[in-house]
Amino acid sequence: MPAGAVASLHRWPVKSLAGEDADALWLDGRGVAGDRAHALYDTFKDEPRRLTVRQAPGMLRWRAAYAQAPGDTLRPGAVPLPTITAPTGETFAWDDPALPAALGDDLGRTVTLRRDEALMQDLNDSVLVTTQATLEALAAALGDDALDLRRFRTNVHVVLGDGTAPFAENDWEGRALRVGDVTLDLLHPCARCVIPTRDPDTTVKDPNILKWLTRHREGLFGINARMRGSGRIAVGDPVELL
Repeated sequence: MPAGAVASLHRWPVKSLAGEDADALWLDGRGVAGDRAHALYDTFKDEPRRLTVRQAPGMLRWRAAYAQAPGDTLRPGAVPLPTITAPTGETFAWDDPALPAALGDDLGRTVTLRRDEALMQDLNDSVLVTTQATLEALAAALGDDALDLRRFRTNVHVVLGDGTAPFAENDWEGRALRVGDVTLDLLHPCARCVIPTRDPDTTVKDPNILKWLTRHREGLFGINARMRGSGRIAVGDPVELL
């Protein structure tokens, strides 16, 4: 069975804002502790709408982090308020009354802030797993050696042993992935939207990424998973496909 190790870990405290890397993270059945526990909303057709990069690419230029609880010091059920850093470098606490106006002025729309410790992933109660072999294969196909993993907003990025084919995870549905001492149930491959087409630093759009994935891989990149119970994972933990 393919075996390898955790290469990197990532958490996104506010949906569609830039996030934070970690050496270790805690997970439970909801996903990574604190991952997408916060979101921006505007109003569309007289109804509240959760904002993403689709509507406001400039969100990528704002960064969110749990400054008081980095990495695995943040535990499920005890999510603090994040610190938000503007493109100018100015920082705001999540509950700073000036933050909504600062975001609204930059994004060109009126925004409100919401928080939900049940988490607000696109797929509820999930973790996104990606593989280095797939990232490298896509980069080679696009002729972009610097293709940035942040485009895909993964949580757990793994390097698997020699012989594991790129996009092998597209066939893992229904199996499980052991990561250190915990187990992730593998749900289904992740169908990508337009968000990966935006450069995470400049927000410039490259439609070729989604075009290639759609043409050659049915639009899939990475696989959604769900944690069994709760536990800690760390960079360097052994990984085994069960």
